Amino acid sequence: MSEILESLFGSKERASLLRFFLQNPDQEYAYAEVVRRNMLKNNAKREIDKLTKIKFISRHARKGKISYVLNQNFSFYPELKNLISKSNVYPQCKSLSKIEKIGNIKLAVISGIFINYQKGKADMIIVGDDIKRARLKNLMASLEAEIGKEIDFVLMNSEEFKYRLNMLDKFILEFLEGPHEELINKIQWLKHLIAKRK
Repeated sequence: MSEILESLFGSKERASLLRFFLQNPDQEYAYAEVVRRNMLKNNAKREIDKLTKIKFISRHARKGKISYVLNQNFSFYPELKNLISKSNVYPQCKSLSKIEKIGNIKLAVISGIFINYQKGKADMIIVGDDIKRARLKNLMASLEAEIGKEIDFVLMNSEEFKYRLNMLDKFILEFLEGPHEELINKIQWLKHLIAKRK
């Protein structure tokens, strides 16, 4: 779907900017932050200028600092927001395939923004050992750039996960009993435990 958006909107950069501002409608961002969070390299200034010109985003100047914010009165705002939300779901996120490279991953489950589940308390739970922090940071930055929104994720090692399940941790049980998608599950007894509770 992201390729469709890129074709519809003329460029990867423009599709990324549209998604970013639509996912964060009330936030103002400095130019440098927009570029960083969307991992943009080329054409960012030109694309932001185009979106400002058609009044999709507004440009604010305060004390010599310039920031950009979504214009929620833009004519096609509701339609674009709906279109973007449909394009943001799993399995379109290419970066999700890199989860196994961040360490010895036992479990990776997604919910929330990835499956358009508004009531989700988190977007992702990762359980693993020997996690490489730099790779995790890069993965999250890539996912956030792809989706256009900050990802609310929980990371824990195998022992902590087992302990929290044994304590009937409400957050984890609600996450696993609610709508979610499994990317990786090497914990053999987990499905049996959740099925037994239903």
